[in-house]
Amino acid sequence: MAFEATLKENLPRHLAIIMDGNGRWAKARMLPRIMGHRKGVQTVRLIVEECSRIGIGYLTLFAFSSENWSRPKTEVRSLMSLLKKYIKMEVPRMMANNIRFNVIGNRNDLPEDVAAGLDDAMRVTAGNSGMTLTLALSYGSRQELLQATKFIAEEVRNGLLSPDDITEELFSSRLYTTSLPDPDLLVRTSGEMRISNFLLWQLAYTELYFTDVKWPDFNRDELYKALANYRQRERRFGLTSDQLRSATDN
Repeated sequence: MAFEATLKENLPRHLAIIMDGNGRWAKARMLPRIMGHRKGVQTVRLIVEECSRIGIGYLTLFAFSSENWSRPKTEVRSLMSLLKKYIKMEVPRMMANNIRFNVIGNRNDLPEDVAAGLDDAMRVTAGNSGMTLTLALSYGSRQELLQATKFIAEEVRNGLLSPDDITEELFSSRLYTTSLPDPDLLVRTSGEMRISNFLLWQLAYTELYFTDVKWPDFNRDELYKALANYRQRERRFGLTSDQLRSATDN
């Protein structure tokens, strides 16, 4: 693929993905929904390794939302079991590829054995210096923003902060993503064109890319299409094109 020759040029530093369509992929094949999730895990492995290989610094995957707890109990149990197996299997791959593992979301809602496996994976990979892989689990952005606001309000009440101390940078530091740069590109699969309570603060200037391809079918070529599309965007951050060119020239 011609894109391979220039992979290092203008890649997003931080790629975020809403992995959508596992259930619909299975339904279209008259399979149980869990089979779609299992196929989706294979796609996760492929995309993680490819992003690491081509030099993306941060990859964040929306794996399980705070709203997903309302799904049928049997499906939730199957997803938690699949997550536990995935983490155990992937730690050696993360080590081999120098990937640091990270989790954002309310881990207190997760089953104890799953949370323990996540903690172990983060501990084991903490010294890796390559790509940071973040799974958003039991994550909801409105809840994240509310939690950060309450935390800052408590700091003000206790005299640790004054209202004048509250800046965008300080607010960002109270979010789950404090150690991550804001995403440069958000990809959502399966044809839905919404962000579904994902990284509402962090996506303020993120480029958005939507594809009809369901997550289990999202392969290397589809990843490259998204990255090629991103490379054609002009990110102005509120400036004009002339201002950007002038800043670049100087």
